Order: sequence, then structure tokens, then C-alpha cells
Amino acid sequence: MKVFRLIILILHVGILFLLLGTLLNAYVPPKIFPWFNLLSLGFPVLIIIYGVFTVFWLFSWKKRTFAFMLAGLLLMNPVQRWINFTSDQKETADLKVISFNIKSGSLGADNIEKYLNDANADVVMLQEAGGKVSVKGMDVVHNNGILKVFTKHKIIDSKELIKSDYKSNNGYASQADIEIKGKTYRFINVYLEPFKFEKGMIKMDGVKEEDERKMKNIVKRLIPVFKKHQDQVDIIQESIETSPYPVILAGDFNSVPNSYEYYHLSDGLEDAFVKAGKGSATSFHDYKFPIRIDYIFTSKTIHPVTYKVDRTVKLSDHYPVIGTFSLTH
Repeated sequence: MKVFRLIILILHVGILFLLLGTLLNAYVPPKIFPWFNLLSLGFPVLIIIYGVFTVFWLFSWKKRTFAFMLAGLLLMNPVQRWINFTSDQKETADLKVISFNIKSGSLGADNIEKYLNDANADVVMLQEAGGKVSVKGMDVVHNNGILKVFTKHKIIDSKELIKSDYKSNNGYASQADIEIKGKTYRFINVYLEPFKFEKGMIKMDGVKEEDERKMKNIVKRLIPVFKKHQDQVDIIQESIETSPYPVILAGDFNSVPNSYEYYHLSDGLEDAFVKAGKGSATSFHDYKFPIRIDYIFTSKTIHPVTYKVDRTVKLSDHYPVIGTFSLTH
């Protein structure tokens, strides 16, 4: 039994260090050391194992339980970016925003249109938009086939921040300055470089040699994209930092919470899910592994009232994320 506990202890400490490694994404860019960003992908599994081991020590009546529980406090905010339970906000919402990767409408453009028309949002931000979807009563910005922004309010200005050259870059970002109730807000729509995985590329078959080959190919594909994301994040950050208006940043970041992309794109902004969300924030449902890659961030003067991942809508490999906000709190 002592040997078993020693093994558990070594594993527990090792997992703690791996989890703490994800915190270093706030400081270490992928071009210097991409492996911390790789760890962020495994955060949900690592934190579950960490919790199971902590419960094991608790029922074993070991004092080390308290050490692991105290260390776990460092991970409370990272956990909250995946799973959160907030009390109902008292403010009245006066802005509704939908962000939705619609996969070019390939699973039903007509149904997506109906969903968006019925949603009665103020601003709709689409990624992988294609050319088929429109929203009644709304003007559109950036109809480039990947990003679209629809709004029922006055568009003051717009600009493409990142556009694909189809060789070294397949990421996109755009900004639109929109006047709402006499005040201008900057909406930034993001679709960071995709990894372009197919299910067969990541499904393990139980054959050791084949699975090892797949794992190596996955890592080879991930790391170059992390490095491209770093450059794309720098461009988006500049738009946020130089904006004369409050910012709402949303889209498909192709990056999980606690990643380099998450830390740096959210710098100075608030995660609407952390402030107003309940339950799980996972938004990409094409794989069994839980993944959150769709976000809405806001300037601190914009107060999130509700945040919802609408899992009733299976019109894409992403669920739409919906945030309501108070602009006058």
C-alpha cells in the first residue's frame, strides 16, 4: 500500500506541475516555448485527475490533502474559464450579441438564417460565414466569405485587421465601429488560424505504432499554428489597445482557455462567461473531448448580464454563443 501511495503522490505532484505550467502561457509566447500552450489542451483531463487524487488523499486521512487543496486554489480561475456558476445579474440588458461559426452554412443555411432572424440580436458575428446567410433588417460588414458582422445599428467605420494570403496565413480578423444609443463601440470579429484536423487524424485505434504516428503528426500540426497565432494575436491586441471606444471581442479563437491566445486576447478585457455564465462553456462539439474555442470578451465598462452556449442548435460543428450586456450599468 505504501508503494501504491508513493506512486499516486509522484503522479499527483507531476500533474500539479503540468497544471501550473499552463499558467505560464500568460508570460511565455509559443515562439519561445510552445509546449506550455500544448498543455492547455489537456487542462480539463488534468484537473479531473488532480481532483480525483485529492479526494483519494482526503479519504486516506493524509495531511498532504490540505497542501494539494491549497495548491488547487491557484487553479480556481483557470477552472472557471471552463465551468462556471454565477448568480443572476441584477442589471437590465440593453445589448444582445451572438457569435457563431456556421461552417459556411453547410449543415443548413436556411435553418441558420431562421435561427438568427428569430434571435433578435443587436449584433451577429459569424465565422466561416460563406456567402449564403443574411439576417433581415440588419446591415452587413465584411462579407469576405469567412467573417460577417450583422447589426441593426449604425455602422460608423470598418476595417479588416487580418486577411488570408492562402499560403502562410489562414487567419482572419476584422473590426467594426458601431453606434448604439448615441455611443460608439468597437466590435472585433476573430477567426484565428485553424488546425484543419479531420476526425480520422486524431482518433486513436489502439494500434501502438499507428497511434504514436498520429500523436506525432498532431504535435507537428499544432506547434506551427501556435506560432502563427502569436502574430495574429499581436495584430488584434493593437486594435484593442488603440481603440478610442469600448471593445467587444468575439469569435472562434481556435484556442482553449488558459492558452497563450486566451491570456493575451483577454488582457484588459473581461470574459463574459466568467462574469455571467453558468455550467460548461464548451462550444465545439465535433469531437468527444470537451473544447471551448468560442468566446465573447468585453471592455470593463460593458457589463455582462447573461452568457449562454446554445446547445439546442446543431447547425454547425460549433454551438452559437450568446451574450447580453448592460451598457449603462
